[in-house]
Amino acid sequence: MEDFKPVEPLKKRSRGRGLFAKILLILLVVLAIFMWWQYFYVFGEGVKSGELNYLVKKGNFFKTYEGKLIQSGFRSKTVGTVQSYEFEFSVSNDSIANVLMNNSGKYFDLHYKEYKKSLPWRGYSEFIVDEIKSMKELER
Repeated sequence: MEDFKPVEPLKKRSRGRGLFAKILLILLVVLAIFMWWQYFYVFGEGVKSGELNYLVKKGNFFKTYEGKLIQSGFRSKTVGTVQSYEFEFSVSNDSIANVLMNNSGKYFDLHYKEYKKSLPWRGYSEFIVDEIKSMKELER
């Protein structure tokens, strides 16, 4: 008579392990969408005009270009005080930053993109200037 070997039953896969994997996958997808929404989704874009006050390259680990545009007009945050409009921004493109640095004090129309949060390698500001629409001398 031939050797008879009993058939071993198939191991059942743990139902909890599959459920855990699905929940983990869903959480990772939700986290990825949230991160994209906070750091890469363009929340708004527009043009700001004014006199370029300064543009500097600074940072500890990531050197980024940070600037300030002084817009015409005045506003008051509290009663009895006057403050000019200031637009603080970051520049991620070296060629745009060089044009701005070489023409400080001139009047610019700058196109920007607004993100919900900033990234260290993109700059300190949520406003990223990506184009110079126009540049002209100030009329005094």
